[in-house]
Amino acid sequence: MAQSLHPAAPHDLPGFITAPGETDVLMVTTAVILLLAVVMFGLVFLRLHTLPERMAHKSQKIQFEIVAVLGLIALFTHMHIFWIAGLLLALIDLPDFGGSLGRIAESTETIAGIKPGGGAAAMRPESDSPASNEAAGAAREKFAGPGEGTGVVLSTTPGAPSARKKELRHA
Repeated sequence: MAQSLHPAAPHDLPGFITAPGETDVLMVTTAVILLLAVVMFGLVFLRLHTLPERMAHKSQKIQFEIVAVLGLIALFTHMHIFWIAGLLLALIDLPDFGGSLGRIAESTETIAGIKPGGGAAAMRPESDSPASNEAAGAAREKFAGPGEGTGVVLSTTPGAPSARKKELRHA
């Protein structure tokens, strides 16, 4: 390095100053450290950003998809309120209304004489044919309790206007 110094340059230069045409070790080291720091900061940021989603997934929460969508909205809009809402939803355990409502629906279908899972499609008459009216009458007779011998039934016959008529049922 001594032969390439300018005559006006001081002779006691620091060691990080390189001669022309040589590799600048300090710049390469700084670039590698800066690149690693940016990558590590990005990983920590994304790991912290997905914290609510990972919490909701680990505890098998019902609202997992909502928490995930709130996290994506917070990531793309940079509005931290969505991240906070997702974190709160991940921490709160919402009750499962679906299981109770499903059991109520199955019990109601059993009481109505429909096989569970049939739903409203099984109760919808295909037509006003006498066969469907007989099936409805058989279902009423099946679930008629003691003391329910008579009742008012609306019946429709093809080609005639609907009228109320009394029908005597034997229990």
